[in-house]
Amino acid sequence: MAPEARIVVLDAQSGRMLAAGHLPEAARTLANPGSALKPLLLYELVSAGRWDPSRRIACNRRLRIAGRSLNCSHPPAEPMNAEEALTWSCNTYFAAVAGTLRTDELRGLLAQTGLLGQTGLAPGEATAVFRDPHNIDEIRLALLGVEGVRVTPLEMAAAYRWLAAQLAAHPDSPASSVVRGGLADSASFGMGGAAALGGVPVAGKTGTASLDLGGQTHGWFMGMAPAVAPSVVIAVYVPAGYGGDAARVAAELLAHSPLRQP
Repeated sequence: MAPEARIVVLDAQSGRMLAAGHLPEAARTLANPGSALKPLLLYELVSAGRWDPSRRIACNRRLRIAGRSLNCSHPPAEPMNAEEALTWSCNTYFAAVAGTLRTDELRGLLAQTGLLGQTGLAPGEATAVFRDPHNIDEIRLALLGVEGVRVTPLEMAAAYRWLAAQLAAHPDSPASSVVRGGLADSASFGMGGAAALGGVPVAGKTGTASLDLGGQTHGWFMGMAPAVAPSVVIAVYVPAGYGGDAARVAAELLAHSPLRQP
C-alpha cells in the first residue's frame, strides 16, 4: 500500500468514519478530482432529465480543450452510451455532457452533493476551492475535474456517500441504473479494474489530475463496497501517481477488511 496515501472509509448509512490513513493530511489536501467527478454530475443530470443516457457519442480518443490535451486512454470503441462512457471514463463523452450546462449552474450541482463544504469529519479541515466558469471550455474542464475545482478527500468521501444514498433511495431510476452499472463495470474491468483485486465486489471510479498544467499527477479512487447494497464508502487519494495506483490501494484495503469473505 502506498505509504503516503490519504484514506477515508465511511459508514454508508450513518456517515461515521470507520477508518482513516493520514487523516490530518486528508483534511487539508486540496486537489483537482479528475474523472472521479463524472459520476456525481452524470447522476444529477440524468435524474433531472437533462441528459439522455442512451445517447451515443463517438470518440477517436483525441480531445483538446483550451489548449489542454485531454486524450482518452480507453481502448478503441464504438460510440458509447452513458454507462459505457462512465466505465471507460471517456473524456469526449463527458465534454459533450458539459456542453449542456450553463456557466451559472455548476456550483449548485456540486454543492448539492456536499462536495463544496466542510464535512465535520476532522478538525482543521480545508474547504473546497471552486472557480465559477465563464465559458463552455471552462465548464468542460471543471466537469472533467482538471481545472476550476479543488476538493479534499473528506469532501469527496461525503459526496460519494451522498451518491450511495441516492442510488439506494432510487434503485430503479434511469440515473441509478446507469451510474450503478458504470461504477460496477469501471471497478471490475474498466479504468478502475485494479480495485477488484481485493476480492470484494466494489463499484467505483478513478481520477487522475495535476495541480498545475504539466505538473506531477495525483490519483483518486472513490468506491462503494460491496457493489450491491454498499455498506462503506472508500476514498483514496495518492499525492503522486495515477488513479490506477489509488485503485490498487483500495484493493489492498478491501483484501484485509471484514468485507472479504473466506
